[in-house]
Amino acid sequence: MEIIKPSFVIEDKVDGEKMLENLERYARTCYKSEDKIKQGTAGQFLANIIRSGHESVIEHEKITVRVICDRGVTHEIVRHRIASYSQESTRYCDYAQKGSLQVVDPFFFEQGSEKRKVWEQAMLDAENAYTKLRELGALPQEARTVLPHSLKTEIVITYNLREWRHFFKLRTSKASHPQMREVAIPLLVEFKKLVPVIFDDIIV
Repeated sequence: MEIIKPSFVIEDKVDGEKMLENLERYARTCYKSEDKIKQGTAGQFLANIIRSGHESVIEHEKITVRVICDRGVTHEIVRHRIASYSQESTRYCDYAQKGSLQVVDPFFFEQGSEKRKVWEQAMLDAENAYTKLRELGALPQEARTVLPHSLKTEIVITYNLREWRHFFKLRTSKASHPQMREVAIPLLVEFKKLVPVIFDDIIV
């Protein structure tokens, strides 16, 4: 069994300034004010658009991210409807071939604590049961019945910018699951660096 930390990779080559320029051009179609486009006007214009609630405009641009996390977290991610997802499949991936299960570290169980020991034993039991089922001839799609929520998985997510805003508002809040926040907060920080203005008003 291998215990790993969650992580993410932004799959697109994001040019945030270009995104803003595109969005300003698209949005000004609504007002036929394209003649007001100047160098550097996109940021303030889009900040006003977002403040006014006219967020449909930012749906024109999208970002794709690969998230490595546990399956429990992905069950929450896929509840976001305006999206495209590609996820590692427990039906077709044979975890017995990899030699050991990869599971995501539940950071809230302290090293050496009784809770941690119970979790680690449960993960080992799941790994042993999966391996045994495969040895007995069970197909991966059958053996997966013993796999835990902590199983490491990869999910590729594509949202438009409006849906990313919705995602971050929900998934970085204090009411969100701790392991969701463990992924979502650093991702929001990275988005703020890559794309000016669009996510600035989302405070963690």
